[in-house]
Amino acid sequence: MKVITQREFRNNSAAVMDAVEAGEIYYVTRNGVEVAELRPIPRRRRLTAEELVERHRRLPAVEAASLRREADEFFGTEDRLGLDDAWERPRD
Repeated sequence: MKVITQREFRNNSAAVMDAVEAGEIYYVTRNGVEVAELRPIPRRRRLTAEELVERHRRLPAVEAASLRREADEFFGTEDRLGLDDAWERPRD
């Protein structure tokens, strides 16, 4: 942890931000009083396409009829679209 003045931060902001990005924490002071803390934001690693495909493969299978039945039990059937309902149409 480093303590820097507002003026030091203003004059060296690029270097300070590079250090923060690298993991350094700064406290910024104004008139000798700490007013801000600069710290890196924790970032989640992005998944590769292969990792996403593997996660998708591990998902449980979904049975459409069971899903429809559970949705009807939860939401009811009075507001359903009817014969032109995309969920009810036969698929090619």
